Amino acid sequence: MPGTLTRPELTAADRCDRCGAAAKLRAVLPSGSELLFCGHHARAYEDGLREVQADLQQGEQ
Repeated sequence: MPGTLTRPELTAADRCDRCGAAAKLRAVLPSGSELLFCGHHARAYEDGLREVQADLQQGEQ
């Protein structure tokens, strides 16, 4: 997975857009939209996000 965040750090208030768990990954789409994912969903969607050239920003572990 990717490196550091370029936008504000993810906090405990940031939740996965798929299931509501704590967000571990921010995916910034080419349009500028953002999606947040927990570790499980980040792994599940990583290939598709890379395919659409999303900027993947991993939060702290």
